[in-house]
Amino acid sequence: MEKNLFEIAAITGGEIIGDGAVKISGLNRLDMAKAGDLCFSDEIHIDDAKICAASAVIIPSSFNGDFPKPAIKVENPRAAFAKLLEIFIPKIEIPAGISSQAFIGKNVDIADDVKIMPFAYIGDGVKIESGAVIYPHTYIGHYATIGAQTIIYSSVTIREYCKIGSRCVIHSSTVIGSDGFGFTTTKGVHTKVPQVGNVIVEDDVEIGAHVGIDRAAMGSTVIGHGTKIDNLVHIAHNCKIGANCLIVAQTGISGSTTVGDNVTFGGQVGTVGHITIGGNSVYAARSGITKNMPEGFFGSGFPVQTHSDWLRMQAALQKVPALLKKISKLEKKISEKEGD
Repeated sequence: MEKNLFEIAAITGGEIIGDGAVKISGLNRLDMAKAGDLCFSDEIHIDDAKICAASAVIIPSSFNGDFPKPAIKVENPRAAFAKLLEIFIPKIEIPAGISSQAFIGKNVDIADDVKIMPFAYIGDGVKIESGAVIYPHTYIGHYATIGAQTIIYSSVTIREYCKIGSRCVIHSSTVIGSDGFGFTTTKGVHTKVPQVGNVIVEDDVEIGAHVGIDRAAMGSTVIGHGTKIDNLVHIAHNCKIGANCLIVAQTGISGSTTVGDNVTFGGQVGTVGHITIGGNSVYAARSGITKNMPEGFFGSGFPVQTHSDWLRMQAALQKVPALLKKISKLEKKISEKEGD
């Protein structure tokens, strides 16, 4: 594919700097770009962008200096570049229809344009809406629902009665609706509590690979619309995750935790169960959340504290070795004087 900067500016809604007739035949990173490529840069990497080999660069509209090559100024270069990736990178074509090698249960409701690949298992009473794509070796349990335009990649398990919204993406080997970790203990014997609820994943959710989202003991575990979940995340039974959250790899959210909208969890964040975490908050990597948290909180550390307090504590810890040396010297001097 080849487009000139005039065409690309029309797609991205950007302002052209320099020669708008420059032809672009590919997209690339700043450090790998070559002639004919278009790349993007934020303010931090603008000096690298000036000397890269790309024929043109998408730069932030906030940049006001001289730029030595053709460019397109946009408010959000990363978002503009993402839009172009959908155009320049050819999509993989999936054969239409239901493979004869897929297992289809009884009393299913599958839209005519759904694509189901070989070795998928579709249980009894399943509903799959228009435009959904089901990759090989997926398991969709009895009476589950898959929304329109949703993509289920290979080896995903969606257990019985779970509901997946529209335009969701679920990556390989994720399990949605496994039993919650519920047991009673009597005289040292652990007895399973039946987990009879389900999982509801609302619209426009993306879930990474090897994620586990447990079904509720009763009722529903809920993932709010627009939330994005990275690989290797565990969300326990009866959690309620709000809309537009970002949950980074190896985070674990314990049972019956309620999370507000627009919350970001960095990598390896952990929570206790049965708490409420206020919306519009950010928790840095490895934060340990042990109690109810307010709205608009920026936290770090274990147990979690304000990020500014955590930074001060870390700075103070760096001084501890020197302080210990000073104390040791003082103790030695005191000991010598007492010996006199």
